[in-house]
Amino acid sequence: MTPPAAPTSPAVVLDAGDDAAFTHAALAAHAPRAGRITLHPGPGTTSDTALASDLLHALDKPARLPGSFPHGRPPLWEAATAWTTALAVTRLTVLRAHLLDQRRLQRLIGLQHQTGIHLTLVVHRPHLTAALHRALADSDHTTVRTLAEARALYLGDAVPPGPPPTAPTPPAPPAALRWITLDALDRLVSYDSPRPCTAPCTPKPIVYHQRPAPLPPTPAQTTRLTERLHTATAHPAHAAALAAAIATGASFQQLTTARTDGFHPADHTLTLHDRTRYTDGCAIYPIPAWAAVYLHAAARFAHLTSTPHLLAAPTDRPALLRLAETIRIRPPQLDGEIPQYPGQTGDVVARVHDDRDVRVPGPPALLEVVGASVGWRAVRPVAVGRRSRDEAGASVRARPAGSSRPQTVRSTHGDTCPA
Repeated sequence: MTPPAAPTSPAVVLDAGDDAAFTHAALAAHAPRAGRITLHPGPGTTSDTALASDLLHALDKPARLPGSFPHGRPPLWEAATAWTTALAVTRLTVLRAHLLDQRRLQRLIGLQHQTGIHLTLVVHRPHLTAALHRALADSDHTTVRTLAEARALYLGDAVPPGPPPTAPTPPAPPAALRWITLDALDRLVSYDSPRPCTAPCTPKPIVYHQRPAPLPPTPAQTTRLTERLHTATAHPAHAAALAAAIATGASFQQLTTARTDGFHPADHTLTLHDRTRYTDGCAIYPIPAWAAVYLHAAARFAHLTSTPHLLAAPTDRPALLRLAETIRIRPPQLDGEIPQYPGQTGDVVARVHDDRDVRVPGPPALLEVVGASVGWRAVRPVAVGRRSRDEAGASVRARPAGSSRPQTVRSTHGDTCPA
């Protein structure tokens, strides 16, 4: 994990007359993609958790973390710190700092020490408050009073933004998200059973013997994917798990074997473990640059929260599938209708992992479970003679025409599918 930059001393902007120009300049400097964040705390609250939610919102993230957490406290500050580090944020400007109590000010100063950002506190008063005096007592802070000096703190070395257009064009309504079909997701819901290593091992670069190498997304797909994933969740581990699944073509069980030190940001590689060599063995996977950002955030988040899992815990499968549905990505789908097969006497009902019955016209020997989410086709015909482990774990039954009771069906492999 890359260590944070050396922290700098906080800077204080004294806006004695509460001039709107100071606020407008700070808001104009807000550019998360350029590493500059302007935080405008929400009024009417003294909670440091609410301040962390405001910071996540300023980072273009949802202001909440999905899942259950110890003591009911979501690690919002840890998530905000992880994203601040991974997204290379260098400057944080906080408006209305005179309204913050000492606890929230200490949180901001702690964020500065953990990430090395340039912290600027804008005080719309002629003097510091008592809370600011106590919070800044141990730091060698600087104070400025003019708009030019304040703008230099907001922007750093960046070029000041030009004046806004006189008649801005109204934004177009957001278009409906179209599904992105990614071949690498074909194994995400596969029920293989790799076992993590409990002892030190020596992983080697991945060699795809048991399965073909995953097809990377096209540049256009990568652009749409990163834009959606960036704004869909504030949970670093969930975003990183989905990015790793696309980059490596790994199943969910493989993703759960990633250790907290498994990502190496220097060479953009991820280590997944498989002690019994069920799938790929213990292997090192290359990670593209677009996915490395999410893995960097997950590594930082795991370090701050002391979690044993880098990407996903065994109970995170539903959350990961919901995230995939939210950003509208899916594995390859069937084209057209599923063909009828000789000797078929009834519709096949396949019970998949979320206990939903999906009716398709095909014999059980030709079905392979690949997913059961909205937009993910639950079953898919495969070649005769090929049978996956997923099919063995699915309950496949057939109902004869005109009958409401399922009957046991004998597949072409000679075994009996349980009723």
